[in-house]
Amino acid sequence: MPRRLLAIALVLLAVLLTGCSDDSSDRQPGDPVTAEEAEVLAGLLAGNTEEGGADVVVAAPFGEGGLLTLTGEVDLAGGAGRARAVTDYGDDRPDDVRTVFFTPEQIWFGDVPGLPEALAAAGLPDVPFVRRPVATGTEAVPLTDVLVRLVLNLGAAEADDAGAFTGGGTTWEGQRSIDGRLASVYASDGWSVAVDDSSGLLLQYVTGLPGLGADAGAEADVTVTLADHGPRTIALPEEGQTVDAVAHPEVAAAVGV
Repeated sequence: MPRRLLAIALVLLAVLLTGCSDDSSDRQPGDPVTAEEAEVLAGLLAGNTEEGGADVVVAAPFGEGGLLTLTGEVDLAGGAGRARAVTDYGDDRPDDVRTVFFTPEQIWFGDVPGLPEALAAAGLPDVPFVRRPVATGTEAVPLTDVLVRLVLNLGAAEADDAGAFTGGGTTWEGQRSIDGRLASVYASDGWSVAVDDSSGLLLQYVTGLPGLGADAGAEADVTVTLADHGPRTIALPEEGQTVDAVAHPEVAAAVGV
């Protein structure tokens, strides 16, 4: 199993991979990848970092009809991102809409209902963001934290070993259109990826994450779609705009972050 696949564990149980299509007319979905495709797959994460970043949409179903969607952009070279996080509970409750900024270590929440009141009750200045460490581990990790870690793991400093994708473990699954771009799709145990046939860039990564489905412990597919690859600059909230949730746990408890 590739080193990167292991690195994305739990909060991501796979790695994105994809490649070039084979011109052979008798090729069938499920056929092993070629050596050329393995090279493409091996360089995919490093290529994301070289491009700088991308627009990103993450969709993660949970429970009975719930859906968390992150829509924004990520700077994979700098390790930061921002997104509009919308939680649709799949029932009569209104959507929960927040702004999030994130790095591998920290996550900021803005547009948090009740934050001004919680700050006032704690005798703190009114600021638009509350910040806390990104949760890690394998249990009781908030879904938002799982997804931002997943997104940031789509970049790598170095290419993987192409040999990790040969030998039948990774297969070609045909071609399809993603946002109007023709892509080749590849899959292995627990993940699949689609790569733009014209640029060789990652367009979509799908992985199953345990514990998100309607049944306890059930797995649900999380889909990450990237577009408009290129340099990104993410201006994180300044210290004066932020209350530290660790230093002020009463505020964090009051607003549920």
